[in-house]
Amino acid sequence: MEIHQPEVVLLAITPDAEKLIEEAGRTCYLSLSKMTDESEKNFIRNAIKRGHHSILEHAAASFRILGASRTFTHQIVRHRIASFSQQSQRYVDEGEFNYIVPPEINENTEALAIYRDFIEHSRETYNKFRDLGIKKENARFILPNALESQIVFSANFRELRTVFNVRLEKAAQWEIRRVCLQMLKILQEKAPSVFGDYTINEDDWTAYPGL
Repeated sequence: MEIHQPEVVLLAITPDAEKLIEEAGRTCYLSLSKMTDESEKNFIRNAIKRGHHSILEHAAASFRILGASRTFTHQIVRHRIASFSQQSQRYVDEGEFNYIVPPEINENTEALAIYRDFIEHSRETYNKFRDLGIKKENARFILPNALESQIVFSANFRELRTVFNVRLEKAAQWEIRRVCLQMLKILQEKAPSVFGDYTINEDDWTAYPGL
């Protein structure tokens, strides 16, 4: 099946994340007595402006990412201060794999026909290998990077801001921008004091921090 849009699902997030960040930060200054019901908003924004980013590491979020290619996963796993659990081609039979179609190819009729032909040839070759008794771990060598590869991605808030700063620039690859933009939107709702400063451009899937 062809896939044209990734999907991001929030699996877990630190409870009362912003209050936890504030309490951690105020511990540095022994100013816990200044905490109020909404004091975390200004405290966190000011901390980010001052470069006191370490306190953001006390909160984290986990996402399941679907409908993204192994081209995408090869990029996201380069962020080392994070945890990943990815669909294994060694243990999962890929005989009926889904695949991602890049927008540029999808908009070019001739290119799309060539692309689909190559994908189906890869699928047929993989299945022939499996019919010949070739193990999945070896048959997978024929598979293209276009294959969908589900992955669970967990990171603390500081690292997530780093990911967004790098991967939501226009120079970043389109697919990782699409995925990261979905993650950012979720976090802007769940932790607006930490992520609300980003300005989003839906037209090119970019976002830039304002603090």
